[in-house]
Amino acid sequence: MQKETLIIIGAGPAGLTAALYAARANLRPLVIAGNQIGGQIAITSDVENFPGFDNILGPDLTEKMKAQAEKFGARIEYDEVTEVDFTHGRPFRLKTYSEEYEAEAVIVATGASAKRLGVPGEDELIGKGVSYCATCDGFFFKGKDVLVVGGGDSAVQEGLFLTKYANRVRIVHRRDQLRAGEALKARVAASDKIELVYNTVLDRIDGSGKVQRVQARSVTSGNVETWETDGVFVFIGHFPNSQLFQGQLAMDPQGFLLVDKHMQTSVPGVFAAGEIMDPIYKQAISSAGQGCQAAIAAERYLEALEAQALLAPQAGPAA
Repeated sequence: MQKETLIIIGAGPAGLTAALYAARANLRPLVIAGNQIGGQIAITSDVENFPGFDNILGPDLTEKMKAQAEKFGARIEYDEVTEVDFTHGRPFRLKTYSEEYEAEAVIVATGASAKRLGVPGEDELIGKGVSYCATCDGFFFKGKDVLVVGGGDSAVQEGLFLTKYANRVRIVHRRDQLRAGEALKARVAASDKIELVYNTVLDRIDGSGKVQRVQARSVTSGNVETWETDGVFVFIGHFPNSQLFQGQLAMDPQGFLLVDKHMQTSVPGVFAAGEIMDPIYKQAISSAGQGCQAAIAAERYLEALEAQALLAPQAGPAA
């Protein structure tokens, strides 16, 4: 059983910022990163709204955050937490694929994952033309036609990124206008490779060993059309990665962890930050800020425990 003072679960902007602040407080935090460091920001192409950077690639921002946390003593383990026990008090117990841990405090920063369309053909063709990451897979669609499903900032950002490779990018949105910010809308309007298709959803994705066509349905008329395409990129939102904490930590009906103003969950000593507890803002910078808050709160919690231990009456000599 490996004993730690503070374990941070997750290594996106929230987890890495928490690691930075905890390391600077000499807590030597252990970050259990899972199989991908950086979270969603690591698979984002151009990041234009993180203070201090006019434009930076998501993987580059991730690397800078990681290096800064490690500089002050944070340790990063590329493993995945498979089981937690928060219900029996301190020390909290965690299991990964390769180790068991005890920790005096924990920060949960497991983020969120991409929602799927849930249509026939989607699961079968993941990695064969169906993707949830343009940055990861855009290169494979040089000179091809692709669809992007969604209408928010992420969908439009990834659609714009795909124009670097694809001949044509159709952004398919179920509403009658994009939900993305005005700057992104302006960039879409200026692109001769992007076609906007409103009031439309995909009912099916088909292909023999790879994506070849989709069935698209108008939500206004009900008409169904078959479109030839080489790829389908899905950006319709995310769900919190909170399955591991069912029955351990209080959460809302959507699965977001509930925290108080000190970022503490329903279990004293267990804190949360980032999209695991944030159903509203869902930005890299807000997640980073929440990671900072969680780390400071964890530091103060641990200091209070230490003070209590010093003030506790010492056992006298045996009679």
